[in-house]
Amino acid sequence: MRRSNNDIRAWTVLLAFAVTTLILLAAGPTPALAHCDTVNGPVVTDAKKALDSGDLTPILKWVKTDAEPEIRAAFDRTLTVRKSSPAARDLADTWFFETLVRVHRAGEGAPYTGLKPAGTDVEPGIEAADRALESGSIDPLVKDLTAAIDASVRDRFRRAASAAREKDTSVQAGREYVETYVQFIHYVERLYQEATGQASEDHHHAEE
Repeated sequence: MRRSNNDIRAWTVLLAFAVTTLILLAAGPTPALAHCDTVNGPVVTDAKKALDSGDLTPILKWVKTDAEPEIRAAFDRTLTVRKSSPAARDLADTWFFETLVRVHRAGEGAPYTGLKPAGTDVEPGIEAADRALESGSIDPLVKDLTAAIDASVRDRFRRAASAAREKDTSVQAGREYVETYVQFIHYVERLYQEATGQASEDHHHAEE
């Protein structure tokens, strides 16, 4: 059976999509899992809605302005290819999800390592933050976060205070004190910077 020119072009584009995806997966490093890397994460969830509706608008918020042309082009190609067959649809959709996540991660200054399957564990703090937004209530998150910080600060303080009592008895004791002191001070410093927004300002100044 002879295929039409449109079918041949569609499958040629689809093959190019697949090859590009394999190259990207082979080349990427492997940092810790990010929430946006998961199939059931917010980026891919919005991408699925966009492909079903044919409206790109909901997913452009996930990429920087200068990356919009790449995503627009990928979106249009995916809509074209996914019409060929169910198999083409699945492959084209997956390629688009990967492309969108890759570009989103690049905008964050982070590498892309491929999509993680639905149900992949993410950081507890991220899950708690998502639940707060979904429920519309911040109180449970603040309560849990406050308790975690309280326990962590007290533990670091306890170890530093305990080491301080022995710091002048020997060189080894002094070094153990300095280690616990530095950990305690820097931890509290980071908390204050994050709480007051100073960490973001420092990062901005560093980039400038």
